Amino acid sequence: MESIVLNVEPRICNKNEAKKLRKEGKVPAVVYQKGIATVHVCVSELSLDKLVHSSASRIVELEFPDGGKKRSFLKDVQFDRVTDQVIHADFQFFSAGEVLEMEIPTSFTGESPGVVAGGNMQVIQHTLTVKGKPSNIPQHLTIDISGLELGQTMHISEIPAETFDGKFEIMGDPDTPVVSILAPKVEAEEPETDVEEAAEEIDTTTEE
Repeated sequence: MESIVLNVEPRICNKNEAKKLRKEGKVPAVVYQKGIATVHVCVSELSLDKLVHSSASRIVELEFPDGGKKRSFLKDVQFDRVTDQVIHADFQFFSAGEVLEMEIPTSFTGESPGVVAGGNMQVIQHTLTVKGKPSNIPQHLTIDISGLELGQTMHISEIPAETFDGKFEIMGDPDTPVVSILAPKVEAEEPETDVEEAAEEIDTTTEE
């Protein structure tokens, strides 16, 4: 998995300071790891937006003002309910060789017979949680849909084994649907009007 460098600064942890930081274009964040104290930081909103809205997962190298760097990954993001603006982020440090659980985007490859027959692919899970060592976790989970026929749904338990090749584990309920091939919508045909019958009805009404 590729990495990206993100500059962070220490911050005071209180409500007023958080509001001030947001006005300055910065987002309050925390960094934690099992066994160490939580670190309160802030990060540029523009830089964080690029990471949050990326189509791939990345290891995040957090760079502190003293030049020190620590590897982490983005664990959670909070958005404003009205503006959809990022208002808080959680990062998690990790050690070399540590097994992680990370949420990564899904992507799909292969030619589905159902799509060839006119069906439409519906992606149900745009991200999935995987468990493994960082070096084995891909930036996105590429799933082959070559075996999906019209009307079929692939669940987590049915994701082809070659997708992860024993390097990591896909978490979640095995029965969770991931992608479906939907039958094309059939437009309702308008009933044909019998011109002669319509004319007869008009004549009858006129005579009355």
